Amino acid sequence: MLKSGPPAWDANHDGVYTCDEWKSFADRIFTSADRNRDGKLDPSEFAIVQKIDPSLADADFGYFDENQDGKITRKEFVEKPNAFILRFDRNGDCRVTGDEMRAANAPKGPQGPVERPRDRFH
Repeated sequence: MLKSGPPAWDANHDGVYTCDEWKSFADRIFTSADRNRDGKLDPSEFAIVQKIDPSLADADFGYFDENQDGKITRKEFVEKPNAFILRFDRNGDCRVTGDEMRAANAPKGPQGPVERPRDRFH
């Protein structure tokens, strides 16, 4: 189950979470956190990102800092795949539907191989 409910970035509130909605949301977050307006987030500015939305509270600076230069550019932040979409988008269409979320959260059946009769030839 999601700890904090569905994400807040469903812009049109249709219950479908898309990559485009995420990128738009991420772009706004980046703008809010880039206090010195240099087009990059340093670790102290990234701390603002972590406070803006509960889904980003545990976000890792290194995950977004693709070239590991100690700064996160707007492109690095906005273009990075969203963990929510990676987890729930079963068919790879960059859209997470209610059905996909329910399927991911459905209780799993018995674990292990399915037992079946074995054919014996002597």
